[in-house]
Amino acid sequence: MGRVKSVAAFEAAKNVIACGVNSPVRALKSVGTTPLFIKKAEGCHLTDIDDNPYIDFCMSWGVFILGYCNPLVNQAAIEAVSNGSSYGIPTLLETELGERVREAFPSMERLRFVNSGTEATMSAIRVARGFTGRNVLVKFDGCYHGHADHLLVSAGSSVAKLTNASSAGVPADFTKHTVSLPYNDPQRLEDFFSQHGDEVAAVIVEPVACNMGVVIPQKGFLEKIREVTLKHGALLIFDEVINGFRLAFGGAQERFGIKPDMTTVGKIAGGGFPAAAFGGRADIMAMLAPDGPVYQAGTLSGNPVAMAAGIATLKQLKQPGFYDNLERKSNNFTTRLEEIIAGKGIQLNHEGSMFTMFFNDHPVRNFEDTKRSNQERFAKYFRNMLARGIYVSPSQFEGNFISAVHTDEVLEQVLTAIKESLEGV
Repeated sequence: MGRVKSVAAFEAAKNVIACGVNSPVRALKSVGTTPLFIKKAEGCHLTDIDDNPYIDFCMSWGVFILGYCNPLVNQAAIEAVSNGSSYGIPTLLETELGERVREAFPSMERLRFVNSGTEATMSAIRVARGFTGRNVLVKFDGCYHGHADHLLVSAGSSVAKLTNASSAGVPADFTKHTVSLPYNDPQRLEDFFSQHGDEVAAVIVEPVACNMGVVIPQKGFLEKIREVTLKHGALLIFDEVINGFRLAFGGAQERFGIKPDMTTVGKIAGGGFPAAAFGGRADIMAMLAPDGPVYQAGTLSGNPVAMAAGIATLKQLKQPGFYDNLERKSNNFTTRLEEIIAGKGIQLNHEGSMFTMFFNDHPVRNFEDTKRSNQERFAKYFRNMLARGIYVSPSQFEGNFISAVHTDEVLEQVLTAIKESLEGV
């Protein structure tokens, strides 16, 4: 596929946009190629400015579970923007979407909308510290919770490629209260809490990790987190920015049957527009200003266009059989994929409609396992897939996403492309 226009567009972008992209992974640097510049998307297909078509398995990092340009979501957004794109004043749409989010996540007795997953996790942690009067935050190696300063400690996603544990420009004082423990190691967690549990404000976790590739919680791991936080009076925050509305209508907490104290959601909740939310028990959320002492604000929070798109999305996700059908397709696909990769030094991790192929000889259960994956093999595989018109998430440290519009025929085409792309890799 020729990408002359995309290459030229990248050179032009570098003259005005730092590094030519507005988020590091889009540069495709780690996979040895240059960015695609997209001009349109529909269903599960992308078209770049060179008119090359692609089947997309990234889906804007999991956002478009209904596919691009869903007619009902588009209609809702158009109607909303025709009345004004932003007011900075409350609307009924905020309450309606809030009620629908709470219906999906009953643990979110009260919630507040923001514009991004980073804002949601940052705000949830601030509230947790204000509520408990404690400072220490526990996270897990390889789990990425946005780019707030105090969270860039042993993070996944694009941060995993940096040489330091935290980003340059983040003073050590900003991260001194953040402790990162190995994911899927309940003993290390229990040991830490036995010594420092009374200092911990909260534990934040992606129930199914998605930013070191998809890594599944081992039996008993999430239960142990819930046990030790309850025992020591710390709050449990489920970061469901990716898991939420993806693993089930009620996200990971529904799928695994664990009730956290606080939850963050994003991606899907805005129907493709910038929106996220954080929430939890009513007594915890009562800490927020103007009623409480914890400050958080945002001019564009609860934006009416994003609220309308989110409502239209959640209405469709609530339809009977939606997740059963998505699970069936995903399970059929991953079963076939297991057969293709057998004996090739590749591990497949999948949960629901999310999956990652790790170019690794050993099972991947934590960040250290992920980092032992062969990124050169992955990069060659990515380029081979791109040449066949398949766009997978462009990092060994990310997940791929199956949507409602990935038909059985499309999935069969992708399996054929994977089989061909792995030859010689």
